Amino acid sequence: MRKISFGSRVFDAFNIFIMLLILVVVLYPILNIIATSFSSGKYIASGSVTIWPKGFTVQAYADVFKDSLIYKGYLNSILYAVGSTGIMLLFTSLLAYPLTIPGFAGKKFITIFLMITMFFSGGLIPTYLLMRSLHLLDTVWVMILPGAVGAYNVFLFRTFFSNVPAELKESAVMDGANDVVVLFRIVLPLSKALLATFALFGLVGSWNSWFEALIYLKDQDKYPLQMILRNYLFALDTNAIQGRVGAGNVAINSSGSSLDPKAIRMSVIIITMFPIMAIYPFFQKHFTKGVLVGAIKG
Repeated sequence: MRKISFGSRVFDAFNIFIMLLILVVVLYPILNIIATSFSSGKYIASGSVTIWPKGFTVQAYADVFKDSLIYKGYLNSILYAVGSTGIMLLFTSLLAYPLTIPGFAGKKFITIFLMITMFFSGGLIPTYLLMRSLHLLDTVWVMILPGAVGAYNVFLFRTFFSNVPAELKESAVMDGANDVVVLFRIVLPLSKALLATFALFGLVGSWNSWFEALIYLKDQDKYPLQMILRNYLFALDTNAIQGRVGAGNVAINSSGSSLDPKAIRMSVIIITMFPIMAIYPFFQKHFTKGVLVGAIKG
């Protein structure tokens, strides 16, 4: 049995201390948000809530879920996140795979063209004018299509696809498969880790997006959940929740009980965070593998 040196033990103890410190720094704000969302107004106003609810109540959640826009925001965010992520994975794969085919005509030109887009952006106003000329303003598609293909993603996909054994592709071609069959039957099934990683990135990015809705959407029924959260926070910051605010910045709900605006704010944040926190465990294995494989092969 190998003896562990004193220096190794000190190093391990130091690492454990740093990891625990990082864990506390990361978890405390989340626990505080959860505790505040379930606490009554007087304890929140006094600043005595830390990581455990005081004066436990679910009134903040009850008041938030009375707003029909929350349900519409959930459905819209799911539609935008799933739609944009699915289209991103499909279009990126279709563009990246031909760049791995030896002798593909125009491969160098396409690569240079994609690299140029990484250095230069059209800007906010030209992009808005483009969306308007395409008649996409205030439509579902304006939240889905603009992020369909990213040059950086294409290069990462190309790198990953290039490491798929050429023998598998050649065997499929000898059996009569064309490039489309090779991509969907061989390359993509062997790239599950990559797809899961970018699916998680795409879902999180789309779910947290609100600026595009602020710029492109006017119809509140099309707002994503993050835009509704933004409006809640703005309304609460101006003390405009439920019509009137009591002393000590404590809102009075319809039942007459005190409710701190901060409880509403935190409850909406938890409602917004929950879906991403719920799906992450299902992607974790593939996500970790995809990041490691990408680091090794890139």
